[in-house]
Amino acid sequence: MNTIVKPSAEAMGAPKEWDRSGLPAWTYGSDELTEVEKDALFRRHWQIACHISDVPNPGDYISFDMCGERALVMRDKEGEVRAFHNLCRHRGARVLAGDRGECPHVITCPFHGWSYNLDGTLRSPAVPSSLPKLDPVEHGLKPIEMEIWHGFVFLRFLPGDQPSVATIFARHEEEVAQYKMATMVPAADTFWQHEMAVNWKSVRDVDNEGYHVAKAHPGLQELYGSNYFDEPLNNGTSRSFGQFSDHPGRSWSVRNYKNILPVMENLNPDSQKAWLYLGIFPNVVIGFYPTSVIFYQEYPISARRTVQRGATYRYADETREMRLSRYLAERIDRDTQDEDTQLIEWSCEATESSAYDGIILSDREYNVRCYHDAFRAAVPVMCLPQEPEPNTMAKINASMGSKQG
Repeated sequence: MNTIVKPSAEAMGAPKEWDRSGLPAWTYGSDELTEVEKDALFRRHWQIACHISDVPNPGDYISFDMCGERALVMRDKEGEVRAFHNLCRHRGARVLAGDRGECPHVITCPFHGWSYNLDGTLRSPAVPSSLPKLDPVEHGLKPIEMEIWHGFVFLRFLPGDQPSVATIFARHEEEVAQYKMATMVPAADTFWQHEMAVNWKSVRDVDNEGYHVAKAHPGLQELYGSNYFDEPLNNGTSRSFGQFSDHPGRSWSVRNYKNILPVMENLNPDSQKAWLYLGIFPNVVIGFYPTSVIFYQEYPISARRTVQRGATYRYADETREMRLSRYLAERIDRDTQDEDTQLIEWSCEATESSAYDGIILSDREYNVRCYHDAFRAAVPVMCLPQEPEPNTMAKINASMGSKQG
């Protein structure tokens, strides 16, 4: 029998008295605000681009587009993983197209033929005699700040206040090290990605609390029972942990998953039959399962258009039982994602209703409030109850930010 100690509301971070309201409705529908968010929250915070195993050989690359930025992660001839802006220094064309590919020797821009070495330095412009002499480093592909953490490649497009990824995750290090993520390999040939007609914060609001699991997610309820807990955002990360119940489960996926899941010798007893999720502010989640690790993130195109993106990674020496367990976990996840999609759409729609006057958060949704407070700290214009006049958003936000500082 699993021994589960349920933390109190105080242990999960919710004080006895707290403001149970959320962000004002206007913050879910303002395109001006979205442009401010792209700069303050997305370009200046760490984003997962891929895993080092997505670019296993020299010349292998993946591309990652987000909020007007175009990134290229590739492995150079010496085997080092590098990150560049996917932008030719001549006229700004993409130097490499497609989600991923192989470029064994040289990067050649398809527009005019400027070429770059795999380390990003300029190799040669097309028709060099028509141009002044160009320095290979100064006119090479522009690098992007990058950090590799347990195999995951994090990028930051603009300087920000976040510390290193390793520092952010330091309090979780002992727990995550057992999964040996750096040795994992992709479970599929592509990243999954789809677009939703919602505000990106509506996705985060649903994902940031497990209060709805018992009612909205029958598969997860069968998997965990009452053994699922959220720990709110603290120093840049949040944590959710679900230990499997002793009930065998009624659905085909859950019942067989519990039966087939092998003992993973690298995991401690508490993690053998549990799913762990770590969120990194503002929009990235890494999920730790006994036989695989996943990541997912969302980012805005506009106020009511959001991209969700993610991938799954498996152990390189995956056995048949591990593969079947991973398949069943993915089935449970797909059902959960479909269920969450409906909840996200409804929540976002509600902010446009004349009857909408805000939300009332439960103690079990305190993490939602913590994220909202962090959003306000990073984008102080969100503190305003009403949307500013058109064409004033960025200026007002900057002014409020300077006063906070």
